[in-house]
Amino acid sequence: MKRTTLIHCALAAIIALALAPAALPQTRKMNTAPAGFQALFNGADLTGWRGIKGDYSPHIQASLSKEELGAMQVTWNADRDLHWSVDKEKGEIVSDGKGVFLGTAKDYADFELYVDWLMVSHNGDSGIYLRGYPQVQIWDVDNPKEVTNGAPRGSGALWNDNPDNPGKWPLVKADNPVGSWNTFHIKMIGTRAWIGFNDKLTVDGQVLDNYFDRKISVLPTGPIELQTHGSEIRFRNIYVREIGTDEAKAELAKVAK
Repeated sequence: MKRTTLIHCALAAIIALALAPAALPQTRKMNTAPAGFQALFNGADLTGWRGIKGDYSPHIQASLSKEELGAMQVTWNADRDLHWSVDKEKGEIVSDGKGVFLGTAKDYADFELYVDWLMVSHNGDSGIYLRGYPQVQIWDVDNPKEVTNGAPRGSGALWNDNPDNPGKWPLVKADNPVGSWNTFHIKMIGTRAWIGFNDKLTVDGQVLDNYFDRKISVLPTGPIELQTHGSEIRFRNIYVREIGTDEAKAELAKVAK
């Protein structure tokens, strides 16, 4: 390899590292939020979380009456209790791969999120829904059934984006082996997302397209959801920080330059 090429590669690596969201120290006490963040999971139960029917458009939910949504929520929460549990000894949320998704009881506008996830066995599939929209993709990169869907390119991107949206694919492949913990660091501001994945930048301020109706943008507020999709997935260390108006404007201004 030529020396100039080596220099360019080194510079690219330095720039990528500078842009990537900072990781949390691994010595931090489990499920204890860092300064400025709130823990969404207390390590003991599912307080603050509700069941949400998978792939149910946030726009449709927003159109329902309080009574209609309340009746649905009772059913969804009952299903949640069948398929989501807490491993109190380890401090982990456990999905058996079936049933509804697990969503925050509170809706969020602009936010910063940390979440650890573990794929228990091979050929798994999951994701993190942002304001109720799919999704920051999680899958087994070696799943032979998902090769045509791009699994070998890695998790940590907005897989449900439009084909011409660069956010659909991760900038780098950063997955740890199946059976190992991984960490997402996600920022959602306006319609744009930044994703750090195991200390590497995988999405840099790209738009999250509306999977349910590609002609319109995602809603300005909504829940954060953990997807269940046919295989056991575990989550822990879930922290959120709401981003204020001034900070949001400043970040979006950088994208516009």
